[in-house]
Amino acid sequence: MGKRIITQRRGRGTSVYRAPSHRYKYSLTYPKTDEKLKGIIIKLIRDQARNCPLAIIKFDNNEQANIPAPLSVREGSTVYYNDENNLTPGSMLELSKIPEGTEIYNIENNPKAKSSFCRSAGNTAKVLMKTDEYILVQLPSKKKKKFNPKCRATIGIISGSGFRDKPILKAGKKFHMMKAKNKLWPKTSGVAMNAVDHPFGSGRGRHVGKPKTPKRNSPPGRNIGLIRARRTGRRK
Repeated sequence: MGKRIITQRRGRGTSVYRAPSHRYKYSLTYPKTDEKLKGIIIKLIRDQARNCPLAIIKFDNNEQANIPAPLSVREGSTVYYNDENNLTPGSMLELSKIPEGTEIYNIENNPKAKSSFCRSAGNTAKVLMKTDEYILVQLPSKKKKKFNPKCRATIGIISGSGFRDKPILKAGKKFHMMKAKNKLWPKTSGVAMNAVDHPFGSGRGRHVGKPKTPKRNSPPGRNIGLIRARRTGRRK
């Protein structure tokens, strides 16, 4: 009798595979008002949920905002909200008020909604074109996306880009890094397993031996490989 494959165990949603969100103390927020505000970065912290520093900003109306910290700021730096005359790193305003060619991050998908794009260390997007109907933004992946002009974003480049440059010298160090966020590690290839553990397992050598694309109505134990692939085979 075979075991549940890893995709099934992850889908069950036990504590082994769930993100430890009970340790996440801060969420990314923008001010709720539409007024022009002036704020001070009161603290730069390391957040468990992110790979970049977090800037805690207090505004002159006693509102607080949390954003990924940009380059060239420190505790005590001044930032502005909804003020198109002050485009300093860390300042926040609507996309319609940001000049073309400006580097931005922490972009909202919908106006006054949770920020969804460009939020990890070292990333930045760029405003390419502005019209009355939409703002065209180039994301870090080089993909171009249209946004509502009322969506908000932050000026600058997210700090913390060098964290991938430091080598991980021991497997134990990597283990504890992944364990802290409940990530699946180490990952074992399906073709390296036994037949009882995975549909791609066993066989002579590391060979799948069957199509990698399962049927769309296949049961959970067969939802492996190229799930709902648009196409298969070699491109002509």
